[in-house]
Amino acid sequence: MSSALAEFSMVNYPRAVARENDEADPGPPAYRRADWEPLRRPAAVAEQLRCLAAEAGPGERLGTKDDLRALWGVSVGTFNEALRMAQSRGVVTVRRGPGGGLFAQTPSAVIRLGNAVLSLDQNAEAVAEAVRLRNVLDPLLVQDMLAYATDADVEALQEAADRMHDAADRADVDGFLRANWQLHARIAETNPGEILRSLYLGLLEIIETHTRAAVAAKGVAPREDLLARHQIHADLVSAIAARDPRALELIDEHNTGDPVVEPNELA
Repeated sequence: MSSALAEFSMVNYPRAVARENDEADPGPPAYRRADWEPLRRPAAVAEQLRCLAAEAGPGERLGTKDDLRALWGVSVGTFNEALRMAQSRGVVTVRRGPGGGLFAQTPSAVIRLGNAVLSLDQNAEAVAEAVRLRNVLDPLLVQDMLAYATDADVEALQEAADRMHDAADRADVDGFLRANWQLHARIAETNPGEILRSLYLGLLEIIETHTRAAVAAKGVAPREDLLARHQIHADLVSAIAARDPRALELIDEHNTGDPVVEPNELA
């Protein structure tokens, strides 16, 4: 276990015990062990990674994936998605081999631009603006995808589209949205432009977080709607794989079609 992780655990675990015993001064909310129980969503785990990296300082080893998963008690899938979010924010990097693991780093100016998007007050108006900006950027990303996508990129998109179909067939809205996020994130991550990539991923995280929350609260998007949305994505992936310019028409259809959740439901 790294010194940063050990210190993080030593400082914060006693505070959690104090809280469980109803003692005073349980410590900052982000570090209370009792609050780690709800860390089932990747965004919450990504925030814990950010806090740990901020305490450690640039270049310091935070621990291995297994160390950190054990600390927060989350699944491999949840942790891996959280790690990708933290990496996209530029707060951690992964080094492989002996002595490897997760290391703290300072985000570049470009990454901080994307992070600034995430710091917006995420009310309905901010989310609606994020959707509008994402729709403007989507054609740029798809156009670049037609030029730069590798076979591995196309395979990853197809896998995400398949997961969307499986979730739609089960009427699993949260699973559908998670696969949808992964598909669009992969399109963005393939883009060679650092500013475009970082800005888009920040917008996407705002939209997906609030869409999931709205779906959980309102129970919208029945199976038929999910399957229809999946078909647009499946057609988009097929067009990208064929390097077919029709992909640009499909992304426009994607953005003008009926969304899974209407913007006014993202309150």
